[in-house]
Amino acid sequence: MVAILAADVAGYSRLMGSDEEGTLSHLKALRRTHVDPAITAHRGRIVKTTGDGMLVEFASAVDATRCAVKAQREMAERNADVPQGSRIEFRMGIHVGDIIIDDNDIFGDGVNIAARLEGIAEPGGVCISDDAYRQIRGKVDITFDDMGSQSLKNIAEPMRAWRSRIDTNSSTVESVRPTTETAPPLGLPDKPSIAVLPFQNMSGDPEQDYFADGMVEDIITALSQVKWFFVIARNSSFIYKGRPVNVKQVARDLGVRYVLEGSVRKAGGRVRITGQLIQAETGRHIWADRFDGELADVFNLQDQVTSSVVGAIEPSLREAEIARARCKPTERLDAYEWYLRALPHFYTLNRESLDKAIVLLGQAIAIDPHFALAKALAARCYAWRNPQGWATVPEEEKAIAVRLGREALQDGDHDPSVLWMVGFVMWQLRVDPEGALELYDRSLSLNANCAQALALRGWALATAGRLDEAVPALLQALRLSPFDPEAFFTMSALGCAYLMARRFDEAFKWTSRALRQRPTFAPALRFHAVCLVKLG
Repeated sequence: MVAILAADVAGYSRLMGSDEEGTLSHLKALRRTHVDPAITAHRGRIVKTTGDGMLVEFASAVDATRCAVKAQREMAERNADVPQGSRIEFRMGIHVGDIIIDDNDIFGDGVNIAARLEGIAEPGGVCISDDAYRQIRGKVDITFDDMGSQSLKNIAEPMRAWRSRIDTNSSTVESVRPTTETAPPLGLPDKPSIAVLPFQNMSGDPEQDYFADGMVEDIITALSQVKWFFVIARNSSFIYKGRPVNVKQVARDLGVRYVLEGSVRKAGGRVRITGQLIQAETGRHIWADRFDGELADVFNLQDQVTSSVVGAIEPSLREAEIARARCKPTERLDAYEWYLRALPHFYTLNRESLDKAIVLLGQAIAIDPHFALAKALAARCYAWRNPQGWATVPEEEKAIAVRLGREALQDGDHDPSVLWMVGFVMWQLRVDPEGALELYDRSLSLNANCAQALALRGWALATAGRLDEAVPALLQALRLSPFDPEAFFTMSALGCAYLMARRFDEAFKWTSRALRQRPTFAPALRFHAVCLVKLG
């Protein structure tokens, strides 16, 4: 009975293909300075090595885990200044079990399981079996996250596994999640429900966060176009950005059955997307895959990810055509990157951030004059600024917003996001309220799970006096995005709807909630004041 550590180099074939001599020299140096000394210090024995990996025997799981953590932490520190495409990163798996010793080699299920656990570990990470976890719990300075039951290749029974990525900045990795304990648990929808968490930016460059975020937004949009899915909106799933999360808790917070997480690694002209779909209740990995390609093919890679996720949730869908938009938002990826850079500024929703978003979107439109999505978002920025009193020349900016919106429709009337954004412009600026409703309806016919389109449609219906239709649409928008930073807009619309129905207590509840989230939102203030008067 021993602890077995299996390790190999992630992406070894690619590294050898690009620089065989340099890779071998670098790997030998890392073994000599970091890996082998860690093994010796923790009383391990190297049983055998392969071209890119090794099998190591330890007397205890604690020694094996401490060795893995020390080696991975030192490797991460050394890699900090190495270009992403040239880094050597180990994946490590650890298991405790019986082995058979024969001529200084070791065999048996214990060895096979360690090797399979190494195969599902992340580059730079450690994956351990439940047997090993019980041995090390409370004895090592790192936290492992529960992966649930895993089906390992050529292993008869599924096994529970635990994983951790090494944090080079501290000795421990704490489990952190948003504070949502006070919120009541959300009921599960009666159809497949999914939340897509922010993908990790593995490029080693914080400036590339926008690329990973944009990738997730596109995947959420594509998934949402499958009408039989319930998809949590972007703004709610992104509250987990940059935080280690417990998948089961995320699913409870958002009221979903499935969680998709992954990473994006961008280096030079290539991109790698990895993703894994988890059944939250059991922690079981339903699907995991990776996609490599040129940046020019990034949208095709996103289509592959989306197709695989749909097929994993409902096997029968593999035979069906996936109902989602196939068109690329722009043929010029450089223009698209400017659009992605503008998104976080827009979501901040203050005067300075909208100014920055407009400048960045102008860069995208200058590169690709037919980039409908960029024009629609720019028009939305102007339409948001105008009623807030932030417009420098209100009438001129109103005209710019309308022009950009109409141009966006000429090039993108098949894009559900373009449709609802332009609808917002036409309704917010009171250019064509009836036409705005038609645009919302067209958008929802293409993407039934779009929280923004539902919220805007609900507000337009409320102001048109169609309250029986408005309230269900607004409540559904909140359900699709329960932690949305823009929820104050939807809550204000519910206040408006109940106010017009003369249900002042209900209206007061929603305007109060809206103002707790955004105390300066003028429409909510007006409705709230009326409620106070009507309630005495």
